[in-house]
Parts: sequence; C-alpha cells; structure tokens
Amino acid sequence: MDRRRFGLRIALVAVVIAGIAVAVTFRDRLTVDALEVWIGGLGPGAPWLFMGIYALAAVFFLPGSVLTLAGGALFGPVWGSLYSLTGATVGAILAFLVSRYAASDWVSRRAGGRLATLIRGVEQEGWRFVAFTRLVPLFPYNLLNYALGLTRIPIVPYVLATFVCMAPGAIAYTYLGYAGREAIAGGENLIRTILIALALLAVALFLPRLVTRLRRGRDLTVTELHEALAQERVTLLDVRSPAEFAEGHVDRAVLLPLDELLADPQRVAEAHAGPVALICRTDRRSAKAQRALAAAGVSEARVVQGGMEAWTRAGLPVTGGKGV
Repeated sequence: MDRRRFGLRIALVAVVIAGIAVAVTFRDRLTVDALEVWIGGLGPGAPWLFMGIYALAAVFFLPGSVLTLAGGALFGPVWGSLYSLTGATVGAILAFLVSRYAASDWVSRRAGGRLATLIRGVEQEGWRFVAFTRLVPLFPYNLLNYALGLTRIPIVPYVLATFVCMAPGAIAYTYLGYAGREAIAGGENLIRTILIALALLAVALFLPRLVTRLRRGRDLTVTELHEALAQERVTLLDVRSPAEFAEGHVDRAVLLPLDELLADPQRVAEAHAGPVALICRTDRRSAKAQRALAAAGVSEARVVQGGMEAWTRAGLPVTGGKGV
C-alpha cells in the first residue's frame, strides 16, 4: 500500500472517530423539538437539511429513531417516511463505503479462523443477509453498516436491500411522530391517526417474527432428515441435554447442548461449515440454535420440524433408548 493511500485511510478513520466523539458529546441536544426548531422554518431547504443530518447521524452513531419521529412531525407521514428512509439509506451507504475503503483489505488479509468463517457465511448469503438483518435487527443499525463494509457484498444489492427492508420500520415510526404532532395540535381525526400509527407500529414489531418464520421455511421434515442421513448429506446436531440424548437419539447425531452452542456459536460454525440439521425434543431449542448459527455465518443450518417427537411418531429408528 502506498503512503498516500495509507495516509488517506488514517485521516478518514480519524475524521469518523472525531465525529463520533462530537456526536456522543452533544447527543442529548438531538430531540424532536430541537429538530423542529432547526429545520421547521427553512422552507424548501428543510428536507435536504433533514436528510443530510440523518445521513451524518448514521455515520456518527446518533439514534435514528429520534430523527424518524421528527420526520413525521415535520413533513407528515408520506414525505416524512421518504425523507427518513432516504437519509438513513444514504448514511448506511456512507458508513459502508468508509469501512470498505479504510479497513476491508486489512481485515481480509488478516481474518482467519472464526472471523473468516463468519465473513464467508455473510458473503454467501449476500443481499439476503442484509435484508434479514434490516428486518430482524441482530446488530445495531449503525454498527451493522460498518460491519457489512468489511465484507465483499456488492454495493448495489446492499443499497437495494437496505432501502426496501428498512421501509416498514421507517413508515411506522414516521407515522408515530406524525400522530404525536396531531395529538399536541388536537387535529380533527386524532383518534384515527393514533390508531393507524399503533397499527403500523404493531406490524413493524411483528414483521421480524414473520421473517424468521419464513426463513425457517427451508426446515427439514423427519422423512427428509432420514433420507439425508442415509446419503450422508448432512451433519445432525442434537441440542438437547445429555440426559435427554441418553434416553434416545438419532443414529449418527452429535450431542451439542444448546447452552454450549449459544456460548460459542462461532466455534460451532467453524467446526461445521457444511449442511447442518438441528434437532431437539420439539423444535424450539433448534430454532434458537439456528438463529445463533446464522449470526455466526452458517447459512445451511436447518431445523428438524417437530424434533424427536416427530421422529418417534414416524416410527423411525432410535439409538440408546426408547426415545422421548
């Protein structure tokens, strides 16, 4: 790396760190009321200033929820949603590009072991991982922008997935800000506005569960698991307790209690990089294990529907006992 480029990277990192320090120092002044005072009287320039502040907030780790609420109060539910979503997306792009330019090469050269496995898993999922984490926030939004910049996910899928999948939350919180302004002003349709805001918020809060269930649409039935094991196409991890495992388990299943998996999912991801099936008594613990492994970069972990209860009901062979 030439000295000029290295110097630019150091300068860029220094600017970001300084910006974060300033933002943290003055973050208490970032309120909905303060934003209305700063932006409300600017006329045609107000949306541009608002989107610029939102983009910088994403780069410097300021809370976006306050800005989204302010967008609804300042511009109404429709334009406020558009301005908030645009500002948040631009900020996500800036943080992504800063991270990619300043550190991605360095990380790719030095990443090994668990970190390398995690990065590979994220890159294999690509836009799907971006979409999932925007809809089901596994990491804080600001930190996620920088983290994704360290991967080789292409910029265009990153931008599209970010814009589209942040929209439900942006719309819900913008409308909530609009409802708050209507409540203060005592608008004629106040009750209807508040009910719509609460409905949108409920949808935004329910959406992560729905997305998680949709991702689990690739789960294995016990019949599919039996066939996959016969052809040695999958590693089966039994996440029950040792006592449950001793009572009866599927032949060739590997005992890995859920507590141990959750304590270090990246170690498990490194040890089992290929297709993995997860089984427990039903499928609740398996679902928790799948989420942990997905966050650690395992994209091919599938839950066995119904778990050992479904396995024994189907009359499939059990080793070591009479089953659950």
